[in-house]
Parts: sequence; structure tokens; C-alpha cells
Amino acid sequence: MKCRHCGNKLEYVFVDLGFAPPSNANLTKEELLEPELYFPLKVRVCDSCWLVQTEDYTEAEKLFDKDYAYFSSTSSSWVEHAKRYSRKMIEELKLDVNSFVIEVASNDGYLLKNFINSKVPCLGVEPTDSTASEAEKIGIPVLREFFGSLLAGKLANEGRKADLIVGNNVYAHVPDINDFTLGLKRALKENGTITLEFPHLMELIKYTQFDTIYHEHFSYLSLFSVRRIFESVGLRVWNVEQLTTHGGSLRVYGCHIDDHRKTEKIVDDLVGQEKKIGMQDLGVYLEFQHKANKVKNNLLSFLIKKKEEGKRVVAYGAAAKGNTILNYAGVKCDLIDFVCDAALAKQGKYMPGSHIPIVRPEVMFNEEIDYILILPWNIANEVKTTCEGLVDQRVKFVTAVPELNII
Repeated sequence: MKCRHCGNKLEYVFVDLGFAPPSNANLTKEELLEPELYFPLKVRVCDSCWLVQTEDYTEAEKLFDKDYAYFSSTSSSWVEHAKRYSRKMIEELKLDVNSFVIEVASNDGYLLKNFINSKVPCLGVEPTDSTASEAEKIGIPVLREFFGSLLAGKLANEGRKADLIVGNNVYAHVPDINDFTLGLKRALKENGTITLEFPHLMELIKYTQFDTIYHEHFSYLSLFSVRRIFESVGLRVWNVEQLTTHGGSLRVYGCHIDDHRKTEKIVDDLVGQEKKIGMQDLGVYLEFQHKANKVKNNLLSFLIKKKEEGKRVVAYGAAAKGNTILNYAGVKCDLIDFVCDAALAKQGKYMPGSHIPIVRPEVMFNEEIDYILILPWNIANEVKTTCEGLVDQRVKFVTAVPELNII
């Protein structure tokens, strides 16, 4: 395999998580009787541009289909995050009825509804029918397509270049990252702004967040790599913010390479910080497998011990990251009775691979349980608030990443 960005031969493995089904492919009761499709989940690192990437086994169309089950609006903290961002961009860019905003991977309208409410014209690009339908119900126009250079060229020819292009947690999801980035350039007005949010590879490495690795994530991004990819198509990263979302993310601000805005000092500073911890050296990547195995083994030991003690463990959040760690550890419903999730589209189904049933959160209040394993550890505080009434029943909460922690 060659690097998706620079074409360099990929010789080094970052982490090998065995085989797993797509992490958002929840199963119906009938589908439990059918064969289940598994793909290798092996991630490599390019020792030229330092782009970390999954091996080429899956196609985007098979991962982001009409029944895609991730709805952004399920998380109240994420909805509030999007609201703050929208307000900030409308004010800073002075967006109004004469502006145009494009969001790539607009999901269920969790973000663009803020621009609609402020009377800023916008367009969502979203290939999954399930989420696009929800966005259209609240008045957001949606193109049900995958974004790339061809679609961007079509929009440009129609006079629909954007003052602002938003991409939240999509940049890591595209198999052809060069073509996607070229699309950003083609769809951007002369003085327009791009913002992309994505989990920061530096945080993934620092806190052993291997459970954020799954087939839907084709790339794992450092600022060094992103800046290089931008420059290859004539774009420039002129600013960056470090965010707490998803366990530590970056929000990069991009523009055309000859834009009048100067590149802020924090861009070079953060690239320097990445280099300082070894992210442009093979050593930090080659030791990651051992760290991931330790997290996995500690979780498995905890679950087995509690089972032997007669304790009952359930989980909260049928999230993709949860499926990664459960499948890598080989956890089934003999160790975790059920998983609660607030998303209606997931309830009544079963986790891929582990086949643990997904139920309504209210079920927890009617069952005798001892521990709740919070699979989406990045929203642990939100989950604890949701389960507030259980604290009085001496129920304990557990997270597995970056290390086993009973909270």
C-alpha cells in the first residue's frame, strides 16, 4: 500500500486491532442470524509525510449508507458546541443574507440550523439518507452526495462558491484526502474561510485513544500533515485552535494560499510541539501497539473479575469507539448485559461484532446493576448527568481510556 497523500510506500504499522465489522453497522434481530462482514483494522504510518492511515479494505459507500446510525444531535454537549461555533463565525466573518455557507457531512442539521435561524443561506452536503432526511425536515437544503473536487467544481460553475466551508469530523473520514482538499479549494470564494475539526493525532498518541480508530476513519491527522496536504492544492492553514471535543481535537482555519491574512504564530508553535514529542520520528508510532494492548487487557481483566464476583456490568453509549474496544477485547454479552443509548435509530438493535443489545437509557433505572461502563469517555460528564439518579443506588461509573478508571 502507498500513502494516500504523498504516494510513499507504507512499511510501518502503527497499530493492528485485528478484524472488526464497521463500527456503526448495528444489527437487527434478524441480521443476527446472517453472516457478518469483518474487515482488517490495521493502521500504518507514512515515514515521509507522517500521515497515519488505515489499510485500504473498505469503501466509503459501504460505511456511510442510507441506514447510517450516527446522529450528531443526540449529544447535547456537541449541539451546544456547534451553536457557539456558529455564533462565533457569523460575528467574525460578518455573515448575512448575502453570504453562503457549505457544511460538508452536515449530518442531521445540528450545525446549519444555527445559520438558518440567523438567515444566512447555506447548503449541506451529506451522503447518508437517514441523517439528510432529518436535516431537510428543519428546512436545511441538502445535496445527498459525497464531497470531492468534481462536486465542488459543479457548485463553482453554478455560482455557489462559499464564504465559509465547514467540515466537522469529516476530514478523517475521506478515503481520497487529496481530492477532498482540492474540492475545498474549488468551492471556496476568493477571500473565503475553511474550518475543519478533527481529532488530533497528538492527543490520540498521548492518551492511548486507540478506540477512536475504526474503519470510518481513514486518516489520523497531525497539524504537520494537514498543513502539508493543504499546501499541495494551493491552500494555507492560517490559524488553529485546540479543542477539548472528542478527547482533544483541532480546528484549523484555511484560506487560499495567497490570501491577505497572515499565518498566526500558533500554527508553527503547535507543529513544533508535535515534533518535540516525536511525531516526526518512527519511535513514538512503533511503541503504540504495546500501550493499546495494556488498555485492552486492563478492561478485559476488570470485566472478568466483576463477573466472577457476581457483579453486573452494563454500558452506556453505542458509540463507534465503544465497538472498537469491545471487539478488540473480544467482549460479548456474557460480560456486558446491554448498552444504553439515547439515539432512537440504535435502540432495539445489537452492537456489531459483540451482539450486545442496545436499549433505551430508561432501562438502567429498572434494573439491578453495579457498574456502568461509559464507552464514549469523551462525554463522561454528560452521561453521568443523564444517569444522576443511579448514583444514589451505589452504581459506579467506569471508563477504560486512557486507563481503567472507576469514577
